[in-house]
Amino acid sequence: MSTLEFSTHQMRGMIGLRVIYLETYCQVVEILDDGPHLVLESLDHHISIQADQHGEAHRKVPKTYTIPILTIDRLEFSVDFLSLLPDD
Repeated sequence: MSTLEFSTHQMRGMIGLRVIYLETYCQVVEILDDGPHLVLESLDHHISIQADQHGEAHRKVPKTYTIPILTIDRLEFSVDFLSLLPDD
């Protein structure tokens, strides 16, 4: 069996795409080559508190999700990636 071949350059076209992930409206904000992974930013009003470099929580930021594009064996697309629904 061979691994699934695709280019992360091709996946960069997904940046800006709005999707539904875990019943949350999100936008694709980055493609990470390591993995590869998609980074999704929540568009809902669920705001997380982000700690600064000293561990003090001061800043409110949107929740982000990092999901794998491929399975660990790189033979198929991951369940998380396949569960993304378009936000029509």
